[in-house]
Amino acid sequence: MKAYLHLDNGMILEGERHGACKDAMGELVFTTNSCGYLETLSDPSYYGQIVLQTFPLIGNYGTIREDFESERPALTAYIVRELCVDPSNFRSEGALEDYLKEAGVTVLTDVDTRAITRIVRENGVMNAMITDRPILTAAERETLHAYTVKDAVAHVTCDEDEIDGEGRRVVLWDFGAKRNIRRELIKRGCQVITVSGNVTAEHILSYKPDGLMFTNGPGDPAENVGIIAEMRKLINSGIPTMGVCLGHQLMALAAGGKTTKMKYGHRGGNQPVVDTVTNRVYITSQNHGYAVLADTLPEGALLRYINANDHTCEGVDYPMYNAFTVQFHPEAASGPRDCAFMFDRFIAMMEGKEYAAK
Repeated sequence: MKAYLHLDNGMILEGERHGACKDAMGELVFTTNSCGYLETLSDPSYYGQIVLQTFPLIGNYGTIREDFESERPALTAYIVRELCVDPSNFRSEGALEDYLKEAGVTVLTDVDTRAITRIVRENGVMNAMITDRPILTAAERETLHAYTVKDAVAHVTCDEDEIDGEGRRVVLWDFGAKRNIRRELIKRGCQVITVSGNVTAEHILSYKPDGLMFTNGPGDPAENVGIIAEMRKLINSGIPTMGVCLGHQLMALAAGGKTTKMKYGHRGGNQPVVDTVTNRVYITSQNHGYAVLADTLPEGALLRYINANDHTCEGVDYPMYNAFTVQFHPEAASGPRDCAFMFDRFIAMMEGKEYAAK
């Protein structure tokens, strides 16, 4: 079915619509991952966004539900150059298009994804709409321009507490957590208690945790005023704490820092990050459109990691809070594994030990 991608800057591109075949609107972003499309599709951090894959062929190993990072896609639509209709993999449970149709996700194919990527790189993240109409009405253009991602965490967090595994007790504060964060902790001998993003600090502390995990998630971190207020109560507890992605940003805000929206963010599996203490470089998986402003961090905080490309903040040590946070994803299931040791560092903190990366 013929369809059109309408960009907020007025550009219109023609393609083919698949999947749910319904109109879709969202914030257009791109990811440079060449594999791991199932992780991309099931990552709750993409809530409210239309995701474009720069890699030209998507779907060649089909759908594998065991590899999902959440129950269902949170993105509003998906754009690829070519969608594979005949996957080949011994684990495949069917074609990706069939799953996306079942999940209600609109897919736009047969467009020049490289050209769209250049547009976003030059102009910044922008709103977009996929529809079968080549011309939008004045009201539709106004709606498109006004679109914004709102109440993102509330849409992707869990509904009730969940306990998995045995061992050191870690409360995982779910802002849209990828499943592999929980898996990495359980693998290291932790009992993981997952709680909703809307709970209070008192509720979290009632579990008497050995450690706290602030997870990834979608949206503007500064929008989460209630979460930030509760987090301020927690960070002074001295409980060993690790933050990932949105959790990293929220921790900075709770500590008195500030965040800013990036031009087009970091989304992909090849972002180089420098450890300012050891001067080692790690290749990381990332998915974020906001960054912590390093010069706003509180006294005593250490800017531990920086992006080698644009020098943005990639991680902070908070010795006064017994905490550290990272902007990248050490749990990336289909990405680089350079930084999986971050979980070992977190375990060492709970054991009262020093940890040195090997």
